[in-house]
Amino acid sequence: MPPSSVTSEFSVERQWRSDRRSPGRWVFSHLWRYKVYILGILIGALGNAGGAAVMPLLVGQAFNAVVAQPPDTAALGLVVVLIVLSQIVRAVLQLGRNFSSEIIGQRIERDARDELYTSLIGKSMSFHDRQSIGDIMARATNDVREVNLLMNPGVNLVVGSAAFLLFPLVIGPRIHPQLVAVPLFYVAAYAVAVAYYLRKLAPATERVRRAFGQMNATLAESIEGIETVKGAAQENREIARFRGVVDAWRAAAVGQGDVESLYLPSLIFGMTMALGLLHSLLLYHAGAISVGDVVAYNGVLMFLQFPTFATQFAYPQVSSGLASARRILELMNAETSLDENKGGYAGAMRGDVTFDRVTFRYGEDERPALQDVTISVKAGQTVAIVGQTGAGKSTLTKMINRIYDVDAGCVCVDGVDVRDWDLDALRRQISTIEQDVFLFSRTIAENIKFGCPDATQAEIEQAAKAAQAHEFILSFKDGYNTIVGERGVTLSGGQRQRIAIARAFLADPRILILDDSTSAIDSATEDLIQRAMFRVAQGRTTFLITHRLSQIRWADLIVVLKQGRVVACGSHEELMRTSKDYRAIFAGDDERPKKSASLSPLSTPDRPREARRMPEVERGE
Repeated sequence: MPPSSVTSEFSVERQWRSDRRSPGRWVFSHLWRYKVYILGILIGALGNAGGAAVMPLLVGQAFNAVVAQPPDTAALGLVVVLIVLSQIVRAVLQLGRNFSSEIIGQRIERDARDELYTSLIGKSMSFHDRQSIGDIMARATNDVREVNLLMNPGVNLVVGSAAFLLFPLVIGPRIHPQLVAVPLFYVAAYAVAVAYYLRKLAPATERVRRAFGQMNATLAESIEGIETVKGAAQENREIARFRGVVDAWRAAAVGQGDVESLYLPSLIFGMTMALGLLHSLLLYHAGAISVGDVVAYNGVLMFLQFPTFATQFAYPQVSSGLASARRILELMNAETSLDENKGGYAGAMRGDVTFDRVTFRYGEDERPALQDVTISVKAGQTVAIVGQTGAGKSTLTKMINRIYDVDAGCVCVDGVDVRDWDLDALRRQISTIEQDVFLFSRTIAENIKFGCPDATQAEIEQAAKAAQAHEFILSFKDGYNTIVGERGVTLSGGQRQRIAIARAFLADPRILILDDSTSAIDSATEDLIQRAMFRVAQGRTTFLITHRLSQIRWADLIVVLKQGRVVACGSHEELMRTSKDYRAIFAGDDERPKKSASLSPLSTPDRPREARRMPEVERGE
């Protein structure tokens, strides 16, 4: 059996194995992929700081040359040349550092987004049922972007600041041994202040990221349900609700600003400059150093201005990036009960399906959606699953292709527990056509061949003809190259259904699941769809979820569900005699089945309704 602590249903070949034990480890594991650019950042940072350090030393030499008697003009000229050369080298190294940092930042953003997307695609439906789409989108876009900014300018500035902290500690004692004292004071005080600052900053940035995710989730929910909002005249209420989450995000951002205002290194820098000037003047008065040394030393102390103010911007960026990395890892590290079972059974499917005492619930605290369900279906049979709303009809069929895993009992296909099947092999041989067909915002041809990306145009058209879709597709200006809108909104319900059926034809599954796929269409369209459904079901094991008598009647077996339990099985005639639950489903609906039945694919002018059942030879059994 597959382990219960995996984080994905499937794996991707050659995918980079990042370290997901903590946000810092995860970011570093991605950084380590680009060691050459890391070296470029380090060399550039040290070169930039070194080039800057040369300046005050050379300026100090220039002062000594000017105050000398007579002034040393040759030395002054050499200083000018050295200053120009040092700054050219510094600029080149700084360019390399910024280039390396930007490359790493962009690549980490790309890698993080790819890794997150791959992880999300691999999560089970149980995981996605619990997640807000808006919050996922916030993490996949804004939080991933924050990881980029963590690197550049965040880490880039932190590394540069560290290099600028180093040189006053090195140059100060070379001028005079006592002049290391003030830089040491600054570094020690700076380290303590930054540590305190980061402890306060981390939870503040975490609150901002979470508030932003909640704001995105609320916005996405309102936009997705805009038709319902307008239909119920609830615009003002939704505006007030959104304003509330915006205010919460603003409050979190202001809270982060309050923490950032407590940044103490600015005060420490001012004290350091005052102490450094005082100390150097005392040494000059004592004759221990020259006026040039005073100028050079105080120029070197000015280096500390860069880490003081640059890190005031860099550390919030790093903290925000780590908070975003933590939010990304929350999704990627979330466990799923399913895995691909790569070494599992992967044979050609016949289509025998058995439910053996199956029990399932969507949440630990929820009542069972299925309870002790036992059904046996032979290959090639058509099974109609009926019941009142909430009886567990759709849930039952989602056990077959392991959209969900059972809590107790087992579901077997061809005598093999679905949990022992290779997940890819299992799902490739099962197709589902649902009531709410999902089409991608791509061409009609791409939607039809979604499960068979290598299908030829001839195969696509053949599937469309079998699904009664070819004619309406050709009526479009661009034919099979017509791009449908998001979720296929530019097509009618019947057209979407027929494209879904064409997709099933092309996939050639051994098990077909039709989930209430004609419940919201007109009778004429239903006739076309039923004919297509009837053809695609031939020779396949078919599970039919419907309340339309015209479809139920041609099933080999009818299963009646009530509150997740099987309460009756049999043919239509048997159940009408023996099952009050089955009769209750059609109570008061006698006329509607008659109207739709006249358009059944099995009804003809010389074939009465009562003779709808298909001969065994026609059913391909």
